[in-house]
Amino acid sequence: MSTDTVLKADGVTRRFGRFTALKDVSVSFNRGRLTSIIGPNGAGKSTLFNVLSGAFPPSEGRIYYEDREITGTPQHAFPRMGIAKSFQITNVFPQLTAVENVRVALQAMTNRFTLWRSRTSFPELQEKAEALLDQVGLDRHRHRNAGNLAHGEQRCLEVALALACEPRLLLLDEPTAGMSPEETRVMMDLIEGLAAERTVILVEHKMKLVMGISDQLIVLHHGELLAEGTPADIQSNDDVKRVYLGQRT
Repeated sequence: MSTDTVLKADGVTRRFGRFTALKDVSVSFNRGRLTSIIGPNGAGKSTLFNVLSGAFPPSEGRIYYEDREITGTPQHAFPRMGIAKSFQITNVFPQLTAVENVRVALQAMTNRFTLWRSRTSFPELQEKAEALLDQVGLDRHRHRNAGNLAHGEQRCLEVALALACEPRLLLLDEPTAGMSPEETRVMMDLIEGLAAERTVILVEHKMKLVMGISDQLIVLHHGELLAEGTPADIQSNDDVKRVYLGQRT
């Protein structure tokens, strides 16, 4: 695998019974770049995300991360490899405050046997948790229960949880789902900033949304790779215009 490639899917197929959600998809994600996976509903975006992030293994094909194969590696091992992910459905502890949510994530990376110890035992983690909340724009909400945060704020909190493992690779599955236009702008600005410091893979169905921030785009259609390239490449691609945009060429 090229030294520029951080993650690679080689001939990946994923079946659910008789239904083939992904068919022989081979894609590479380059280090230090923001790559968006796009396509209409049902194109296979989230399935590819789940395979790449270890949520379930491919039925066929291989996944490589940096210099080794990780096909079938259990999902819980990914954070310690430097891979973090944020799913489409918000996954936070609603009864804990924002800062407590992040501190628990930090403690889990430190030692699983200290997960529920008092915050006074880890003053440095408390400071780091507050710094992560500041990074995602939630510093002033750090003492609010996560369940009382607005939807967009909860999604930003989930990004902070993902950042707790100091990932070299960050995977985000439709982070703007259900957001207002204002919340969407905040999230996209956040993602653009995060991509300046690490490799980011973004799954999104809003094509116009990612055109301005992506270095590379991967377009799926009916579980197959339709096109890949720069935003300019994708905008001029006749197959994408016909299938994704509904335009005649």
